[in-house]
Amino acid sequence: MLHHLELNVSNLKASRKFYDMLLPLLGYSLYQEWPAGFSYRHHHTYIVFVQTEAEFLEHGYHRKAAGLNHLAFHASSTLEVDEITEKMRQSDVNILYQDRHPYAGGNDTYAVFMEDPDRLKIEITASESGGFYG
Repeated sequence: MLHHLELNVSNLKASRKFYDMLLPLLGYSLYQEWPAGFSYRHHHTYIVFVQTEAEFLEHGYHRKAAGLNHLAFHASSTLEVDEITEKMRQSDVNILYQDRHPYAGGNDTYAVFMEDPDRLKIEITASESGGFYG
């Protein structure tokens, strides 16, 4: 079982706005907050978001480089995927693969794919298969 995950973000305020909207929809609750970061918790697992120090911001993040490609979360149903999709669209979040939505991960994967403020891919899936690997 994963204990926690820590993500450095380029703009803490923008990331906070995005994750404050998304994570409660998935059952997470605010766990910790301090001037340079915050975290959300679901059961025994938590996700930490920390402002990247200025000296490390230059190269930015790209999901195709070595390191983290995307985060995938379980949805309880296809209806939950649809509700999250609509809320994120209303908030002008970039929904990926719109031409194949909600089956961008394959015919047996009902999911929405989006980008956070740093362009980290976020997947919300109602599938047992684990989703998209592209």
